[in-house]
Amino acid sequence: MSPLVATLWLVNVTLDTGGQLAFKAAAGDPRAGDGLARWRYMASRPWLWLGLLAYALHLLTWIAFLSLVELSQGMLLASINIVAIMLGGRVLFREALTPLRIAGILLVSTGVAIVGASG
Repeated sequence: MSPLVATLWLVNVTLDTGGQLAFKAAAGDPRAGDGLARWRYMASRPWLWLGLLAYALHLLTWIAFLSLVELSQGMLLASINIVAIMLGGRVLFREALTPLRIAGILLVSTGVAIVGASG
């Protein structure tokens, strides 16, 4: 994997993970209320806008990344985002890491390592 591809991949993971965690922070606020009031509240919070910005930048990074790797390889490497998001959810939101989720993390990480080494 070239340094440019590796950099785009890491930026992609960071932006996708950051965007997902920002959306969770916006949506998980217990003060948000229900219905339309919830959406208004979320729209007034910086987390929603940070998540949208991260996703916009993620899209650009993703396109640049895919221009340099095969789609099948890119999709497999991008699956590490699942692991990063799960770990971020654990750290920031105290979400449970059950034995089954840990097994999934290990399997996904192993698959990404195999694909990364072969590319």
